[in-house]
Amino acid sequence: MDGQLIALQARLQHRFSDPQLLARALTHRSFSADHNERLEFLGDSVLNLAVAALLYDRLKSLPEGDLSRVRANLVKQETLHQLAVGLGLPEVLRLGEGETRSGGSRRPSILADALEALIGAVHLDSGYGAAEALVHRLFQDVEINPNMAATAKDPKTELQEWLQGRKMKLPIYRVAATLGAAHKQTFDVECEISELGAVERGIGASRRAGEQAAAAAMLLALKAKGK
Repeated sequence: MDGQLIALQARLQHRFSDPQLLARALTHRSFSADHNERLEFLGDSVLNLAVAALLYDRLKSLPEGDLSRVRANLVKQETLHQLAVGLGLPEVLRLGEGETRSGGSRRPSILADALEALIGAVHLDSGYGAAEALVHRLFQDVEINPNMAATAKDPKTELQEWLQGRKMKLPIYRVAATLGAAHKQTFDVECEISELGAVERGIGASRRAGEQAAAAAMLLALKAKGK
C-alpha cells in the first residue's frame, strides 16, 4: 500500500481490512466511475448518529431543539473541511486532471464529502462501533458547548424543527440532476414533504449546498402559504 495511505490510517487510528474501501473513499467522481458518493451517503448518516450520541452524553441539560442546532454546527461543511485538512486529505485525494487543475483538492465541498466517505468506509470495514470511535476522535479537540445552539439556524435545521414541532416526518432530499462538467458541477436537489404533497428545488455547488437551497425554498413556500 502507498506510504501516504499507511500514514493516513495511522492518523485515523484505523487499519482497513479491505484497502479497496479506503481507496474508494478517497476517489472523486472526476477520477473514476468507482467513486466515493455512495460511501459519502452512508457516512453522512453514521456521522449524524455518532455526533447525536456524543452531544446527548456531553450536553445533558440541553433540550432537543438546541441539541439539533449544536449538531448542525458540528456536521456543517466548514467544520468537516477543517477536520479533513487536519487529516491531510488534500494530499491523498484521487481527482481527475481537470479537477486537480482547478484546485479540487482544496475545495471545501470535496474534502467534506471525502471525510464522510471515510466514515462510511470504516463503518463497512469494521462496523458502527469503529466508525463511532473514529467520529469521537475527530471531534475530541473541537470545542463543544451549549452556546453553539445560539448560532443562526441553517435552512435544513429550521425546516426539520418546523416539521418536528408539528409531529411530521422529516423531508426527503434527492438529487434531481447534476449539471456541468465533472470538475465544476452544480447539483439540482429536490426537497419533498410527503405529508403535505409539497416539493421544492434548489441548486448548489455541492449536494449539501443544493439541499440547503431546496430547504430554503421549501421554508419560503410554507411561509407564503401561511403554514
